[in-house]
Amino acid sequence: MTRQLRLFGRETFASLRVRNFRLFFGGQLISQVGNWMTLLAQTLLVLHLTNSGIALGFLAAVQFGPVLLIGPWAGLIADRSDKRRLLLTVQSLAMVQSFALAVVAFTGAPVWTIYLVALFGGVTIAFDNPARRAFVVEMVPEADVPNAVSLNSALMTSSRVIGPALAGLLITTVGFGWAFLADGISYVAVLTSLWLIRPGDLRRGPVAVRAKGQVRAGLRYVRSVPELWVPLAMMAVIGTLAFNFSTVMPIYVTRDLGGSEGLFTIVFSVLSVGSLIGALAVARRQVVTVRTVGLAALAFGVSMLLLALAPGLGLLLPAALLVGLTSIGFLTASTAIVQLRAAPEMRGRVLALQAMLFLGSTPIGGPIAGWVSQTFGARWALVMGALACLGAGTWGLLVVRARARPDMTPDRVDGPVLDHPVPPRGGAGPIERPAAA
Repeated sequence: MTRQLRLFGRETFASLRVRNFRLFFGGQLISQVGNWMTLLAQTLLVLHLTNSGIALGFLAAVQFGPVLLIGPWAGLIADRSDKRRLLLTVQSLAMVQSFALAVVAFTGAPVWTIYLVALFGGVTIAFDNPARRAFVVEMVPEADVPNAVSLNSALMTSSRVIGPALAGLLITTVGFGWAFLADGISYVAVLTSLWLIRPGDLRRGPVAVRAKGQVRAGLRYVRSVPELWVPLAMMAVIGTLAFNFSTVMPIYVTRDLGGSEGLFTIVFSVLSVGSLIGALAVARRQVVTVRTVGLAALAFGVSMLLLALAPGLGLLLPAALLVGLTSIGFLTASTAIVQLRAAPEMRGRVLALQAMLFLGSTPIGGPIAGWVSQTFGARWALVMGALACLGAGTWGLLVVRARARPDMTPDRVDGPVLDHPVPPRGGAGPIERPAAA
C-alpha cells in the first residue's frame, strides 16, 4: 500500500520536480487564493449595494468583456512575447487593481466605481490567461506537459476552496476592504516567483514574427483542425449559458433557498472542493478524446439539473460537490485537446480563443443568467445551463459518431477522425493526462 501511494504521488505530481515550475506553482497558489477572495468579495459587495441579479450580470460583463473584445490580439501578443516578462507586467497591473478595489471599499465609493475597476481587471485577464497557460508548457519537459497543465488546474480549483472561505471570514469580521487589500498583498508571491525563474532553463517555443493577418490565420488554423473546433464550439455554448456561477449562485442561495451570504461562501467552497477532486482525478488520465469532452458535458448537465432541483441544504451541498467535479471534468478535457493539440507557434492564439469563448462569453451569458434569475428565479438559470450542457454534449458525440462511421472514406471527411488520442504538440503519442485552464 505504501509503495502504491508513493507511486501515485510521484505520477500525480511529476512536474513539480522541475525547479521553475515549483516556483511558479507556489507563487500562483498564493496569488490565486487572493484572486478568489477578490472575485467573491466583489460579487457580494455589488449584491449588498444593489440587491439585483441584473447588477451581478453587468458586473460579470465588465469583468470579462475585454476577453471577448481583445482576446485574439492578446493571444497574438503572447505568441510574440517573452511570456515571463509579459506576466510580470500583467501581474503588476492586477496588483494595482486589487489595491484600487480596497480603496473603493474603504471609502464607500459608488457602485459604478466597482464596475470601472472591474473593467480594468478584465483587460489584465485578457492578457494574463493565454500568456500564463502557454508559459506552463515552456517550464517543463515535453513528457511532463500534460501533468503540469493538470496540476495548474488543480491549483486553480484548490484556490477556489480556500479563497471564498477566507473572503467570507474577512467580510463578516473586518469588512470588504480587507479582503481586497489581502489580495493585493498576495501578488508579492507571484511576482517574486516570476523573478526567481531561470530563463535559461525554459523550453521556449518559436516566437511568431510580425505579419499581417495573424489573428485571421489563427482562426483559419483552428477551423482546419477538428480536435480544436469541436471542443471550442461546445465551450462557446456551455461557457455562455452554464458557467455563470458567480451570477447565479449568490441569488440561488440567498433568495431561492433563503440562506445568508456566509452560506453562499460555504456552498461555493464545497463546489470548489468538487473541482479540486475532479482536477486531481483527471491528472492521471491516460487518454482524452473529443468523445471524452462530450461525455463530460453530459455529466455536467445532469449535475446542474440535480443542483437546480435541490429542495434544501441537505441535497444542496452534495449537488454542489458533484457540479464542481463534473464542471472541471469538462473544462480539463476540452482544454487538454486545445492546449496540447495546437502547434507551438499558434498556441497563444488558440488559448486566447478558448479563453474568449469561456471567459469572454460571460458578457453575454452573465446578463442573460442574471435576468433569468431576477425574473423567474435562479433555479431556472441553472436549468438553462443544464440544457446547454446536455445539448452541446449530445452534438459533440454525434459529430464523433458521424466521423467514425466505417463508410466515411478519407475523401469524404474534412480532417482526421475525432475519436482517437490527441498527440501532444502535434507529434506522435497519446495524451497521458488532460490539460487545465
